[in-house]
Amino acid sequence: MNSILNNVREDMEAAMIDLSALQAIRAGEIFVVGCSTSEVIGEAIGSAGSEEVAREIFTHVQRFAQNAQVFLAFQCCEHLNRSLVVERKILEKYPLEEVSVKPVRDAGGSMATYAYEHMDEPIVVETIQAHAGIDIGDTFIGMHLKHVVVPVRLSVSSIGNAHMTIAKTRPKLIGGTRAVYI
Repeated sequence: MNSILNNVREDMEAAMIDLSALQAIRAGEIFVVGCSTSEVIGEAIGSAGSEEVAREIFTHVQRFAQNAQVFLAFQCCEHLNRSLVVERKILEKYPLEEVSVKPVRDAGGSMATYAYEHMDEPIVVETIQAHAGIDIGDTFIGMHLKHVVVPVRLSVSSIGNAHMTIAKTRPKLIGGTRAVYI
């Protein structure tokens, strides 16, 4: 497990440095995190959650969020309908509706559970429209991203044994051949 944690640490460090350099998200926006810690350690999604892996990933994305001054949203597993753990203070800026549930390892997943236990004032919301996000282990965060999603390429494409993708969003292009886009 130590070698996997070392790989996760190195992979996350590289991914967050790359993401910061790209400035794919602005202060005050929402960054969604979907993560299967089972996939990170080389197991099937939802089968072998790891608090140690969750801690390592949480530490890196939290540092990124603090530096970028963005809100984090941690996606739960399908047993909680992919609801999201966020800090209560996000409600001051975004009109989200709190739901009454607390994620646990077997219903929510290790990542969302770890986030809930380590955030200052966590709540769970059913849905969100984030500006960017990271998907570790093919958890399918797309339902929580604004339109239009654009892939972001980094120097790393996996965290541990899990496939990783990063996405940002951009405003829709509307109009026709005479439209001028900014």
